[in-house]
Amino acid sequence: MSFEVIPAIDLLGGQAVRLHQGDYAKVTVYDAAPATRAAGWRGKVPRLHVVDLEGAKAGRAVQEESVRAIVAAFGPGVQIGGGVRTREAFESYRALGAERVVLGSAAIKDPAMVRAIASEHPRTVVLAVDAKDGMVATDGWTAVSATSAIDLVRAFADVPIAAVLYTDIARDGTGAGPNVDATARLAAVSHVQVIASGGVGSLDHLRTLAARGITAAIVGRAIYAGAFTLDEAIAAVA
Repeated sequence: MSFEVIPAIDLLGGQAVRLHQGDYAKVTVYDAAPATRAAGWRGKVPRLHVVDLEGAKAGRAVQEESVRAIVAAFGPGVQIGGGVRTREAFESYRALGAERVVLGSAAIKDPAMVRAIASEHPRTVVLAVDAKDGMVATDGWTAVSATSAIDLVRAFADVPIAAVLYTDIARDGTGAGPNVDATARLAAVSHVQVIASGGVGSLDHLRTLAARGITAAIVGRAIYAGAFTLDEAIAAVA
């Protein structure tokens, strides 16, 4: 399987931003017209990762117009997350054109609902596993559960989810490198693709993930800050 580089657009107030370790008080605005950027990436990669940061706090889709514009600009392959804790929120993002929808906190708080949605919509749900010291964080990373990342993935082993999105919160937005060991351990117990997220700051970080058998990674701040271009990232793991 070839390595997937998945660029990210984190939405706050209709702009593309990045948070430092999920802290809403540490925001860097990178792009006031994210749909234009999405249009520039169209055709280069099969997938685009979008996060509604206001939705993550509110527990429902908030930036619907921005999401709709990004989906229209990028085309098929958009996966969207942020506050998807109800069936209604899932369906609202699908109605906006999302191919995949990311569910995180709901997998801890209402696993029966997530299992039902994933079963009814095979290979549409991306299970977000956001970890702090190996334990799953919820509610926009404001709370830490008593469930380990590995246990959560194992709990959904019999469900037709599309992928697992693994984020080490301590690495997110830092550029210090992803938690390769933890991601590889998760991939070893997962029946679906594990997408690395958080901390990718150089092309070598992507090469290291690929060398360990990880087949996809989310890239955000590094592209926006000019550490490398999307084209360079694709070439590095080709």
